[in-house]
Order: sequence, then C-alpha cells, then structure tokens
Amino acid sequence: MAEIIQKDGTWTFDGDTVRIVPGRDKGVGPLRQTLGEVAVPLRALAGISFEPGRKAGRLRLRLRDGADPLLQVTGGRLSEASDPYRLTVEQDRTGVAEYFVDEVRAALLLEQVDTGPTREYLLPGPAVPITVAAGDGTVAFDGDRVTLEWNWTAEEAKRSGGTRGFGLADLRTVEWSPSKGLSNGWLRFLPVGVASAAAPKYDPFTVELFGFKNDPLMALVAAAVALRLPHPAAAAADGAPAAVPVLSAAAAPPEETAADHDTLLRRLRELGEMHQTGILTAEEFAAAKQAVLRRF
Repeated sequence: MAEIIQKDGTWTFDGDTVRIVPGRDKGVGPLRQTLGEVAVPLRALAGISFEPGRKAGRLRLRLRDGADPLLQVTGGRLSEASDPYRLTVEQDRTGVAEYFVDEVRAALLLEQVDTGPTREYLLPGPAVPITVAAGDGTVAFDGDRVTLEWNWTAEEAKRSGGTRGFGLADLRTVEWSPSKGLSNGWLRFLPVGVASAAAPKYDPFTVELFGFKNDPLMALVAAAVALRLPHPAAAAADGAPAAVPVLSAAAAPPEETAADHDTLLRRLRELGEMHQTGILTAEEFAAAKQAVLRRF
C-alpha cells in the first residue's frame, strides 16, 4: 500500500482505490472539508501526476471525463482550495509523492484501465441529505426533492413567492457557476419545459452567489442533484434521457479471489514489449513489473 500524509490531507492507495482524506490546514477549503473522504476506484482514473515546486509540490489525480458528478457540474472551475483531487506536498516528501505516482500508474497499466470518457458516474457524489446556505438563499436536497428558501438579500421578486420546492422529475438539469471578478455566480435549476432562465438575481429557481466563503458548497448540492439526473454523455449518445446508476457498496463488483496465472504472464510480456518500443521508461517498466510479480 502507498500512503502520503500531509497537512493538506492524506492519500492512500491499496491497488484498487485511491482514498483521499482532507486535512485541517487553513488552505483546505470548506468544500473539501464538507465533502470529507473520497474513495476513487481505479477504473475512474485517467492518470496521476506530481508537479514539483520551489516551496511545495502538487499531487494531482486526473479522473475520466464524466466519472465524477462534482467535476461534471464544476467543469474545471474549482479553485485550488476547493479541488479535492490535488494535494500540496512538502519538499521533504517529494520522494514519497513520486513513489505514490509510480504505484498508481503501474496499477493503471497492469489492469489496462480504460482512461477515456465514461457514460455513467463512477463516484457516489456528496452525501445526502445536504443543506447549504450561501448567496441569497438556502438550498436543501434530500435525494429526491429540492427546497429553496430565500434570505433578506434576495430580490422581492424571489421572496414574494416564498419557499419553493420541486422534485427531480421536474428538473431538466442543474448548473453551477462561481463568482468571477465583479460577476456573481449562481446555482441554477432548470425545470422541464423551460427553454431558458431569467437573470440569477430574479430567477425563482436560481440562487445568486456573491463570492463569499461558503459559495463553493453550492457545487456539492449541484453534484448531488446531477448524480440523480440522466448522465449527459449517455443522454447525448442515446438521443434520450438515460437512467443513471447510483453506486453503493452493495452494487460494487466482487473482488477477485485469486490472480489468474496465465493473465499475469501475458501482462508481463505486454509490459516488456511496451518497454522495448519506448512506450514505458525503464522506471515505469520496473514499477509495473514489480506490481505484477507481487500478485503471483
């Protein structure tokens, strides 16, 4: 097992899953602290990298497109403090970080993981029920129904309508956008049959975000809702909404009880060919080879 412990958090890898536990350092944002432990199965990974720096380095996980509802709704717009898939690494732990990267890369090669886009979510998303107060309102989601309650900063057009509630069947999609510069962000729910939305300030289905500390938490609500709506890639490919499986421990595939000897030998040959043709460096080949040998 590979493990790296930093003030920013702890990452462990057991050959099948990367477990991410956020730290309590001041640089860890409220989104990561609220999300808590994240278990990323190997089949959800597209890659991993370590970026050395003058004062500190960065470990980064790259997930397959469409595998994580949080990344799906945020679209690369999460700040460093909110990104659960990066870890700040102190200078004296550079060697540990590089070893961690080698172990994960070797497992990806060994298991021949498809690193391309996926048509289903492979992570379970934020836990529900979830309630977040930010911007001009409070959003609550219990896994089936969304409730919006407005505070004193909301425009009269919103507050006059009172608390608003609707079920997943009433929704077409959910959108999240962070504040940027002088522009406010939003958490927007688009109902079925509504082609476009009003400005966030006046839209009774949109919470306007002002750029304060708790604003990123609204992305967790968006992810929890998106997980239970048809996956965008599946809907686009099929031309119609598709059911989205919600992963659970009970639905997880059973573990292999024993390694197949012939399969391991075949993978050793494949790794040797990849090394000879220059696809793998000597270091990558050695790490992958050791990972295979440990399974005999």
